[in-house]
Amino acid sequence: MQPMRNPLPDLPPRDLAACRALLAQGSKSFALASHLLPGRLRAAATGLYAFCRIADDLIDMTGKAEAGVEIVRLRVDQIYRGEPFPHPADRAFAAVVEACAVPRAAVDALVEGFAWDAQERLYETLDDVMDYAARVAGSVGVMMSAIMGRPQDTALARAADLGMAMQLTNIVRDIGEDARNGRLYLPRLWLREAGLDPVAWLADPQDHPAIRQAAHRLLEEADRLYRRAELGIALLPPDCRPAIRAARLIYAEIGRAILRNPRADILQRTVVPRGRKWRLLLSALVRLPDEGLTHARQALPAPHEAVRFMMPGLPELSLPAVSASAGLAWWDLSGRLLTILPILEKLERAERDIALGGNPMRQPQT
Repeated sequence: MQPMRNPLPDLPPRDLAACRALLAQGSKSFALASHLLPGRLRAAATGLYAFCRIADDLIDMTGKAEAGVEIVRLRVDQIYRGEPFPHPADRAFAAVVEACAVPRAAVDALVEGFAWDAQERLYETLDDVMDYAARVAGSVGVMMSAIMGRPQDTALARAADLGMAMQLTNIVRDIGEDARNGRLYLPRLWLREAGLDPVAWLADPQDHPAIRQAAHRLLEEADRLYRRAELGIALLPPDCRPAIRAARLIYAEIGRAILRNPRADILQRTVVPRGRKWRLLLSALVRLPDEGLTHARQALPAPHEAVRFMMPGLPELSLPAVSASAGLAWWDLSGRLLTILPILEKLERAERDIALGGNPMRQPQT
């Protein structure tokens, strides 16, 4: 197999260094997570995440979401014209867009999701929550799929499923933290149907059966999306599959840990123990070579209704050509483990910092 070209061959080293510094200062989890990807993709992922950070900051700092969104969209316009704003993150993301054919609809969706947060939008129904998850996380899945070299709608749809599933998991995991910041992402209709007034609850957030029931229902939706996303992992380049499968398994395990412990305070952040994370990571690395392809040959579901507007060529749902090697070669496993395990330890420390009141990045967590 021919090695794949680095998606950012012409990115100036100074711009890349500036993007890395930006993420290291305010987005430690994203900076560390980028190391789970193959080395050839890290620069592209760094450029994407750095622009996301800048966009989110711009919308926040203007004080008015509408004004901030207009500024960001102007900068996105310039990027897609090949004339990026003179900022390292804009230039880096422009290189990503050009090299990887990142769909403009996904970028616009992400910006809209930032705006919804700035507007403190309310989410009444499951469809409303799905629309939000599609924007702040499904969009990132679409962009990352393009960066990995799989821009077909088939792969994009499954990447969006994974991003949305992870966001739903985040919503449940962070119920308490969000509530303390005056935010509620569970469908409010579900709470009212269970006899709980969402506004009154936000004024004094406490563990409550209605909150727990809604959280469990949302995790069921996430699980459906995780199963759909699994069908797309075999469509990715072989060296990308272990990291994406590991992320899928570990995030799904957060939901399972919540469901397994019905007596735990639903407002406390659930963390997957280190030993369990490592076992899931190992299972992702040693997946049998043909297992992913067997799944991929199943009937592929259409894109979720919430993300269809990001799919540039619907209805294209044929299976793209994929390599028969679904994972790393066996002799590469030990080297990949030695690289990833220290990163997992750093990610766990970052999670503990967040739980103790740190300053996590407020944007899609993928």
